Amino acid sequence: MRNSFVFFLFSFFFFLFSCNPEFLPKPKAYLSLEYPEKKYQNLALQRPYFFEVPKNTIIIDESNNWLKIQYPNLKASVDITYKSVNKNLNELLSDAEKLVFKHAVKAEQIIPKDFLNYEKRVFGSMYEITGNAASNLQFHLTDSTHHFIKGSLYFYAKPNYDSILPAVDYIKKDILKLMGTLEWKK
Repeated sequence: MRNSFVFFLFSFFFFLFSCNPEFLPKPKAYLSLEYPEKKYQNLALQRPYFFEVPKNTIIIDESNNWLKIQYPNLKASVDITYKSVNKNLNELLSDAEKLVFKHAVKAEQIIPKDFLNYEKRVFGSMYEITGNAASNLQFHLTDSTHHFIKGSLYFYAKPNYDSILPAVDYIKKDILKLMGTLEWKK
C-alpha cells in the first residue's frame, strides 16, 4: 500500500513538474484590410471647379459651392469649402493655415507639401497631420486670382492614428488625384 502511495505521489509530481511549456512570443499580426480598387469619375455637380472623385464615395451637395465626399465604409469624409478670391487671398491662406495648426496640440508632426500646376493654374499645399488629431489631412488650392478651395479629412470616430493610418493612406491617394485633376471653370 505504501509503495502504491509513493508511486502515485511520484507520478503526480513527475507530471506536474515535467510539463514545462515554453512561452514563445506570438508572431506580429497584420490587419488584413481590403479597400476597393481605385476608380474615378468626373464630379457631376455644377461648381466653379472640376475634379475627379472616387466612384465608391457619396457626394453630398452643400450650399455655397461646398461639398462633402463621404466614404461610408471607412466612416470618413473629405469636406470641401469654396470661396471666391476678392483681394482677400492672404486672409484665406491665413485662415486655412490656422485651421491646420489648431491640430498642433494633438499632432505629433505636421508635414506640409506644396502643390504647383502652372498649366492649370492650380497652386496650394497639403498638410499631413500625424498623431491623434481630429483631421489627418488638410489641403488648400487656389488660382490666386478668383478661386480658393479648402479641404479636410475627418473620421466619424475618436481619433486613434495607429488604427486609422491605412484608411488615411487610402484616402490620401484620392486627395492627390483630386488635386491633380482640379480645373477652374471660367
